[in-house]
Amino acid sequence: MTYRPTVRGRRLARELRRLRENQGLTLQDVADRLGWSRATVSRLETGQTRPRDVAELLDLYGVTSPDRDALLTLSREARQMGWWTAYVDVFSGSYVGLEDESSEIRNWDSQLVHGLLQTEDYARAVITAGRFLPSKADIDRRIHARKQRQALLDREDAPHLHVILDESAVRRPIGGDSVIREQLLALVTAADRPNVTIQVMPYASGAHAGLDGRFTILSFQDPADPDIAYVEGTMGDVYVESAEAITQHRTRFERIEDEALSPAESVRLLAEAAKE
Repeated sequence: MTYRPTVRGRRLARELRRLRENQGLTLQDVADRLGWSRATVSRLETGQTRPRDVAELLDLYGVTSPDRDALLTLSREARQMGWWTAYVDVFSGSYVGLEDESSEIRNWDSQLVHGLLQTEDYARAVITAGRFLPSKADIDRRIHARKQRQALLDREDAPHLHVILDESAVRRPIGGDSVIREQLLALVTAADRPNVTIQVMPYASGAHAGLDGRFTILSFQDPADPDIAYVEGTMGDVYVESAEAITQHRTRFERIEDEALSPAESVRLLAEAAKE
């Protein structure tokens, strides 16, 4: 099974790299002293493998308690499997695991309703049209996985979800009139939730800051975990983590937010579109 690091896994990987660099050691130095391959050390520091033998690294770096205990606990937590690991055939990459641990999700999309807010019929239409799946059973499995994912918004520690849609996503009759009507009404209902904010970018805005494409910014409760920007594409997913790139994505989202209709105006547009 391919290892897909969670937030804790990424945090541990950063800490292991920081500790090595503080000791003035290279990857090869560590590999030679522990009898490991250089690639093994590198994969641990980049979160490409499930963390094991972390205690040996901490011994080498001279880490003592309480820091040692905290890092060993983090290592155990990073090895734990989340609910999404039962759907490795559905979810690619690390996104769902990162989303599951987030405290805030900011999303801009010019074509689709965010997966956390999709109705079953809308999701079925999207999955059927875009995934080229061989059978109804494959589609049903993805629908079930999406429902599991949507339970995130019902948790006591649910993240705040801020979604901005282009008006074209509102007007496109995905699944037919009855399906999109149900989806729009579901968005109106979702907007009443305290942890959900929905805005619409109207046609009247013309050129705007979101024209370069959709993206998501994930933020986390612990300050030790920096924001991650996620861009999904047909040729693969991109996870943006550099401070400069994250700042650019935040700025872009803020500009899109400013140019979009207010949440109240957006709900009125959604309700009117559903009537139409």
